[in-house]
Amino acid sequence: MQNRSPSRRTVLTCATAVAAGAAGVVGVTAGPAVAQRRDSRLKNILARMSIEAKIGQLFVPYFYGASATSPSRLDQERNLEELGVRTVAELIAKYHIGGVIYFSGWTNNIHDPHQIAELSNGVQRASLALPTPVPSLISIDQEHGVNVRIGSGATQLPGAMALGAGRSLSDARTAARISGTELAALGIHQNFAPVADVNVNPANPIINIRSFGADPRAVGRMVAAQVTGYQRSGVVACAKHFPGHGDTGEDSHTGLPVITHTREEWERIDAPPFKAAIAAGVDSIMTAHLQVPALDPSNEPATLSPAILRGVLRDELGFDGVIVTDALNMQGVRTKYGDDRVPVLALKAGADQLLFPPDIGVAYNGVLAAVRTGEITEGRLDESVLRVLRLKDKAGLLSGSPYASRREVDRVVGARGHRLTAARIAERTTTLLVNEGGALPLRGRQRRLLVVGASPAFPTDDTRTTVPELARAFDGLGFRTTRLATGREPDSAKIDEAVAAARGRDAVVVTTDNVDAASPQRTLVSRLLATGVPVVHLAVRNPYDIAHLGDVPASLASYCWTEVELHAAARVIAGRVEPRGRLPVPVQRADDPDKVLFRSGHGLSYGTV
Repeated sequence: MQNRSPSRRTVLTCATAVAAGAAGVVGVTAGPAVAQRRDSRLKNILARMSIEAKIGQLFVPYFYGASATSPSRLDQERNLEELGVRTVAELIAKYHIGGVIYFSGWTNNIHDPHQIAELSNGVQRASLALPTPVPSLISIDQEHGVNVRIGSGATQLPGAMALGAGRSLSDARTAARISGTELAALGIHQNFAPVADVNVNPANPIINIRSFGADPRAVGRMVAAQVTGYQRSGVVACAKHFPGHGDTGEDSHTGLPVITHTREEWERIDAPPFKAAIAAGVDSIMTAHLQVPALDPSNEPATLSPAILRGVLRDELGFDGVIVTDALNMQGVRTKYGDDRVPVLALKAGADQLLFPPDIGVAYNGVLAAVRTGEITEGRLDESVLRVLRLKDKAGLLSGSPYASRREVDRVVGARGHRLTAARIAERTTTLLVNEGGALPLRGRQRRLLVVGASPAFPTDDTRTTVPELARAFDGLGFRTTRLATGREPDSAKIDEAVAAARGRDAVVVTTDNVDAASPQRTLVSRLLATGVPVVHLAVRNPYDIAHLGDVPASLASYCWTEVELHAAARVIAGRVEPRGRLPVPVQRADDPDKVLFRSGHGLSYGTV
């Protein structure tokens, strides 16, 4: 018998397991005997499924309504128009659906924790009523920060770039554990987080503050910490968007971006966070709808590229978990093929879960036709279904009750301890960029404040906006505030009103949101500075705003405008806590983008509080 060296894939897989073990991650991979027994049990389930049921296990569609069986009349009408059924229970029955995704707002899925838990239970009842009863893997995009679905009632946590500014792996892991624990209590067992993209392009319209930063290795450490936190809480983590969406100037929701990195640049910039996620035992990875000629000269979108999904992700990086497509309704994946062909090509490329098809009937029947004609073999289908079943088993859905408990919701979701921990984490992320002449913290005599500026609505609640919430935070600290929301595009009358309101104040706190060279927010800040009243600037979204604002004496970045981040920024400005955040991205000069105004790692402190 000839001696043969182990395959490249075997070596990579073993190296991944060793690296994960060295990082202290538990339960990354089961031993061969345990995995074999598990797969034997799962293959028995698979053997009982029809072709139609197997196909359904791979789809993760959206739906309308806050109830699985009795949504509002309007939601029933929208379901009927777009999905061909009135309820998600009917959708599951018709297409043997293996998982669904919740959204807030437009789909009306999310109101409060008890409602979410009951919706999850209704989904599970429908799934267990199928001929081959298999619980649903319910998914959500709960990244926190700017991209969050569950607001009221759940703990709000700093987003990725804020955590990157905090630079604490423990905080990143704890944030994911809190989020995962609350999601699991609500019956949600797959979270499409963390973002593993490296934001090296300040003009990136879709990733930006959803990234942990611009340093690939630092991002990788944060990603691994969050993967560990989520998966230890019983929730499937999903690193996204492979092979890397951090250097795009175009949004893949509306077009097909091209990543021009060379292979060496991809290895150095984009790959490290995904390698770190795999080493940490990540259960799923989401694809990106973009072209990467250095990885696939055919210029297929990565989601549809065998060279990228099978060649790079599976064979080179050794990932054997579930590959999830990004939403199939996005324009980036629909530029070349019809909606019936996109899911077929994604499966052929190596994807397993088909997320958010624009027309579930067209997509499902497209895959069914491909299986019946032999374009997709039943063996290939089984490969993906088995991976999905492994996820469900790991999440505990196949070995225990899949139902959410009202008592557990009350005990866990929005728990006081979770909220206090979130507040402390947020305090460690607020970044002081400028503090000329010791302008901050505000002194005891500076009690009369004007809070003014851009006032974006909360990501999950458009009845709550930034300026009033920030003013409320200062009120709670003993300040007497006047508030004026001027918006992102203040006209001359609104700027005049702000200047008039500043007179007689002890200090002005002005918020900005996505300032650029043409932004009238620049005029607002300039006019406020001219009043002679001390001005404190707070960038509530991008830390890059400061490059456009001239000589502000004090400037901070909060990286988002949710309650937890705004209240932390207020406490820092008031001197109740020390600013500890450090920029996780460089800020270039506005007049010369080739030069750096503030390097990554910049951040000031008060010295003593």
